[in-house]
Amino acid sequence: MKKAALVVVLTVFMISCKSKAVIVAASNEPVAPANYLSAKKIIENYYTNKNEFSTLYIKSSARYADDKQTQNVTAEIRIKKDEQILVSIRFLGITMAKALITPTMVSYYEKINNTYFEGDFSMLSNWLGTDLDFSKVQNLFLGKAIDDLTKGKWVSEINEKLYKLSKPSDSDISKEFYFEAANYLLKKETISQTSQNRTLEIQYPSHKSVEKMFLPNEINIKASQKNNVSIDIEYKSTTFNENLSYSYSIPNDYKAIEID
Repeated sequence: MKKAALVVVLTVFMISCKSKAVIVAASNEPVAPANYLSAKKIIENYYTNKNEFSTLYIKSSARYADDKQTQNVTAEIRIKKDEQILVSIRFLGITMAKALITPTMVSYYEKINNTYFEGDFSMLSNWLGTDLDFSKVQNLFLGKAIDDLTKGKWVSEINEKLYKLSKPSDSDISKEFYFEAANYLLKKETISQTSQNRTLEIQYPSHKSVEKMFLPNEINIKASQKNNVSIDIEYKSTTFNENLSYSYSIPNDYKAIEID
C-alpha cells in the first residue's frame, strides 16, 4: 500500500467543475511560421490565464501503474490556495488513506498496514525525479507550469504544432514547456536529467473553461528513473470558494515508516 499511499499525494493533480463547463479540445492546427512568437511574448500571453480562487474541492478518479502493479482509486481533494492540500483516497467507497501537503510538510497515513509518513518535499522530489515544493505541486494541480517562466532565459520555437519553450543550461538538466496557440494553455512539460537517467513528463490533453479560468480535464504523468511510473487522472467534479474542513489526524497506534 506504500505506492498507493503515494498516489494519495500525487492524485491531488486534478481539477474539475461542478458548474457547467465549456470543453476546450486540444488545438491540433499547426502553428504557422508567420505566427512565430518570441519567448517573452509566449510567457506574457501564458500568464494572462489567471487562477483566482480561495478554496477548491475536487472529486476525481486516478489510475496508478508501475513496473509491478496497477491500482485504481477515487480521491477527494481540498485545496486552500497557497496554504494546504488535503487528499482522501477511497477504494470501493471506503477511505483507505489521507495525505496533507503544506508549504513545509508532506504527510500521509494509510489504513491497510496502519502506517504513516511525515517529512518534507524530498520524498516527492526523489520519487518523481525533479525538485518540488508546495508552489510547484499546486501548479501541477492547476495545470500550470511547475517553473516560474518569468525567471531565467528561454528559447522559443514551433514544435509538435505547439509553441515550445526550452531553457539553455550548462547542466545536464533540460526543461521544455509546450503551449497551444489559441489560449496559450500548457499542453505538456518535460524535465530530464541525463546523468541520473530520469525523466518526468506531464501532459494536459484538454481543458475546460470554468469560472473565467481554464482548468485541465485530465492529467497524464509519466516518471522514469529506476522504475517506470504513470498516473492518469480524470476529473469528475469541482466546486470553488466554499468553507471546507481540513480535518487530518494520524491515529496514535500507527507506525512511522521511511520512503526511499
